[in-house]
Amino acid sequence: MTRALIVIDVQNDFCPGGALAVPEGDAVVAPINAMMDSFDAVILTQDWHPAGHSSFASAHPGAAPYSMVKMPYGDQVLWPDHCIQNTPGAAFHPGLRTDGDLIIRKGFRPGIDSYSAFFENDRTTPTGLDGYLRTRGISELVLTGLATDFCVNYSALDAARLGFRVSVALAACRGIDLDGSVAAAESAMREAGVQLV
Repeated sequence: MTRALIVIDVQNDFCPGGALAVPEGDAVVAPINAMMDSFDAVILTQDWHPAGHSSFASAHPGAAPYSMVKMPYGDQVLWPDHCIQNTPGAAFHPGLRTDGDLIIRKGFRPGIDSYSAFFENDRTTPTGLDGYLRTRGISELVLTGLATDFCVNYSALDAARLGFRVSVALAACRGIDLDGSVAAAESAMREAGVQLV
């Protein structure tokens, strides 16, 4: 069985001091780096928003960060501006190894957010990761990165739905935890057959 490590959004804006900092987000860097050499493939994802992206609170006059709005594809959390293309905040954490096989950029379409490494938030527009993994003969995935309750969770659920064997290395993940969202995500992943290790 061919195994891939999926490293999700370990970017400056999600680490301490960043625009959308995940508590202890930089603590994932060392364990992820240590894992990389034991996989057949390493894929990194990168949140890659244009300025003024529709998921930014600043794009909705009067809306507060972390409030919810209805988008054509469903409920959307409005975030602080983050991971804007070609800015230091969108860059990978400087301590992270980036010598993987592929970088998937997501969230670059102005009108739709993208948590999952596999699909935009409409759950149908693909990123291309599924096809890449299948052509490489990869059937088992280990997910790491930021944030447990959003991009890691959505990616794990999609991977399980697509038929991959999926586990999440919790020691190499950190969450935002909006109103218990980490516990809810862990429960959803377990129900979907994702192994939490």
